[in-house]
Amino acid sequence: MLFNDVIGQAEVKAQLLDLVHNNRLSHALLFLGKEGSGALPLAIAFSEYVTLYFSAQHAGSASGPSLFGEEPAVETIKHLSAEEADKWMQMQQAYAKASGLIHPDIHYSYPVIPRKSGDKPVSTDYVTEWREFIKLYPYGNAYDWLQFIGAENKQGNITAYECNDIIRKLNLKSFESPYKILLMWLPEYLGNEGNKLLKLIEEPPDNTLFLLVAENENMILPTILSRTQLIKVTAPDARDISDALVHRAGIGREQAQQLASVCEGNYREALQLLQHSGEDWQALLREWLNAILKNGPTAQVKWVEEISRQGREKQKQFLRYFNHLLEQSIRLQLMATAGENMPDAERDFAGRLNKIASLPQQQVIIEELDKAAYYIERNANAKMLFHALTIKLYHIIAKSEVLA
Repeated sequence: MLFNDVIGQAEVKAQLLDLVHNNRLSHALLFLGKEGSGALPLAIAFSEYVTLYFSAQHAGSASGPSLFGEEPAVETIKHLSAEEADKWMQMQQAYAKASGLIHPDIHYSYPVIPRKSGDKPVSTDYVTEWREFIKLYPYGNAYDWLQFIGAENKQGNITAYECNDIIRKLNLKSFESPYKILLMWLPEYLGNEGNKLLKLIEEPPDNTLFLLVAENENMILPTILSRTQLIKVTAPDARDISDALVHRAGIGREQAQQLASVCEGNYREALQLLQHSGEDWQALLREWLNAILKNGPTAQVKWVEEISRQGREKQKQFLRYFNHLLEQSIRLQLMATAGENMPDAERDFAGRLNKIASLPQQQVIIEELDKAAYYIERNANAKMLFHALTIKLYHIIAKSEVLA
């Protein structure tokens, strides 16, 4: 993984490189970024750079004077930019191991499930799947990972057995690099058994680095959170995501800009939207609103049945699209020039939404849609959820004008 594989994040990349080059690297860093921000690929790229950097430094200082008395040549690699760091890494002998996620001094920890009843799973049981997942879905989330390993409806965890395995690994001598690194993805899945790691995080063996990659700091054990240095990974801006979609996904600039405006800094979401770009969300939304405001309970039940048969990801995409249109509607009300950058169909639909719901009503609807997406992510019953949401929207909008 290279820094260039991470979308945007120029300031954070510079900050991380500065920590290494100026010898200000803490023993435990928390990469905190929302889904789709790129916190995981950034942490992976950083772990590889740290390993290669200190390997090069150690090799130069450990070589000693030559038989003829000259000082050993120590490679000068200070104060590189992210682009320069990428070029330098690719010239290192151990880069192939690091980029292939097989370097013996970089260890990974992530949520796993038991393969069969009675298993005591640890991350290394799934290391082959992990390498393939990072190659295919570096911006994937916990749901993507758990489905990738066949979890279905099982809950992933970072278990007490995993904590014991981490302690064992980090107390071993490093193999090739002077640094040993433990990269833990989603410490939110670490329960009270995570307290086993407190002493190791607070007083780690020499040259040991913890990299925690999280989406929600409120779900991390406070005892672990307090022992880390925070690295905030903000959402990429729309231009960075648009450029990435053009160059990585191979789509046209106009479509990329539309997807970037909807996904709100979540590159994973942009890819999901692209995957479902053939879906007619607008027709589905029009049908729902007419069922709520015009056609009555029979039409509502039929619509709920239809949406509940869709997969969880499609349901989330639909709610996100509705939210996006409401945000566009609000912009139309507050900004005179807002409609200039909207596709014609979206501008027309957003204008119609303004006719059936006031600004305060739209804000309440957005909150309800956000809650619904949250519950879908946590395996709520889709039929019950959308039925309840239909009733809520009826009471919020009352009996205003419907969409033709």
